[in-house]
Amino acid sequence: MQSTLKKLSEALGISISTVSRALKDHPDISAATRAKVKELAAAMEYEPNSYAVQLRTKRSNLLGILIPSIDNYFYDSFIAAVEDEARQYGYSVLIMQSRDDVAIETANLNFFRKNMVMGLFATVSIATEEYAPFRKLEDQKIPIVFFDRVPEVSGFHSVCLADEDAARIAAEAIIEKKKKNVLALFGHPHLSISKIRRDTFLKTFKEKSPSTKITVDYTEQSAPSKEATLAALTSDEKPDVVFCMGDMILVGVMKAIHELNLRVPEDVAVISISNGFIPGMYKPVITYVETSGYKLGKLAFSQMYGRLKNEEVAENVCVPSMLVKGASL
Repeated sequence: MQSTLKKLSEALGISISTVSRALKDHPDISAATRAKVKELAAAMEYEPNSYAVQLRTKRSNLLGILIPSIDNYFYDSFIAAVEDEARQYGYSVLIMQSRDDVAIETANLNFFRKNMVMGLFATVSIATEEYAPFRKLEDQKIPIVFFDRVPEVSGFHSVCLADEDAARIAAEAIIEKKKKNVLALFGHPHLSISKIRRDTFLKTFKEKSPSTKITVDYTEQSAPSKEATLAALTSDEKPDVVFCMGDMILVGVMKAIHELNLRVPEDVAVISISNGFIPGMYKPVITYVETSGYKLGKLAFSQMYGRLKNEEVAENVCVPSMLVKGASL
């Protein structure tokens, strides 16, 4: 940058410091001089050294996103929403994956801090129990908005899906169809999102259909979901419906159903909580309770922007859930 400033100063016959202040619209520099400097800078395609500006101002216009894995349609749609909003307000986005490893998560947090992100959107890893690394960012005036998997401890801002409503809506849809043997597959039992959805799901059946048999398993990803479904559907007491807590579970369930050449919903019904893309890949289309990653991303950015502007922002906000009927139930 210095060599370019020098060229500008030599061409205009003014000092480097005057050129620098003119480019920053310093009030001590006359409007005429500022105009001449900016005109020549544009002609020379001058660009300020963004890293130097960042060090000087302690501002990067960079927002971080920390997720377990990028190969997930829900997170992909969340990122798309944040990027759409960030671009409109002049921010860039840096995305990193924790791979559900606390050591990697902590290293990524340090990386975000060293790169002076202005704010961070974060989903915690499965094994996260200590939140000191996150609080360190908050202490350094880097606001964090948690989403999807959020801390069970207080004192953090978060956006979430209406997890209780989503589980209740799914349970009520199953009860309405008078199903009597439910295989309910949830995410990792350590996560608050799994606990909330499981507890609400079971509570709804206890209150509205206590005689229904419910088998609960925690399968998290596609492969174990397939194995659990195969075992259940080849047992003596086959379930008449499978509930999937998320899209990756749904993928595994459908692999098992196809492998066994079963018909949906005649041989076994299926309902999922979903971002909405995966259910449409099957025939018949899977009935699902919508939990939109894109809508969550929009809401998360709104909360983050409010915090960056030092506005009063609710500590916890949720995206409503709704039933989207397919033909699988």
